Amino acid sequence: MKTRIICLLFTSSLFIISCKNEPKQTSPTTGSETVQPTGQSGVKDDVSNPNIVQVASGSPDHTTLVAAVKAADLVDALSNTGPFTVYAPTNAAFEKLPKGTVEGLLEPSKKADLQAILEYHTYVGVLKTAYLSDGQEFEQVSGQKITITLRDGKTYVNGTAEIVASIPTSNGIIHVINEVLLPPSK
Repeated sequence: MKTRIICLLFTSSLFIISCKNEPKQTSPTTGSETVQPTGQSGVKDDVSNPNIVQVASGSPDHTTLVAAVKAADLVDALSNTGPFTVYAPTNAAFEKLPKGTVEGLLEPSKKADLQAILEYHTYVGVLKTAYLSDGQEFEQVSGQKITITLRDGKTYVNGTAEIVASIPTSNGIIHVINEVLLPPSK
């Protein structure tokens, strides 16, 4: 009985100590310490395999996508465990959109529209190209479906966006695509 009580006290003290280790910052105006909440994206880990956001952030071909993910406040969501499949348009894909489209979507007033577009590029689960077949449909996070097309040994999303590379990550897979997927009108 004493052993159980000691174990319970030890476990409780560890729990209490761990709860108090929140990151703190001193306010420049008041001089008092404040707790800074940190989402999954704030976790520093240089040992594990990188997640979707970390891989995209390291790619010079995906700076526009990373800026969009940040503007849409989706960094933490895409840094979580997943698994996710993200269809990641390259910078060149974004440049194909009408002039001013990307800049307009990055405006704070267009955050909901940007989120809807990015959610249309995301599937919950891992879809490896080896397992995709012609005509398959997958419901994206946005609730709308994409269709897979196989043509001439290549894999396309919605008939036009070619999957040009696939990169496994710690929380899913990134399919690099050469077009931006625009959700159908509701």
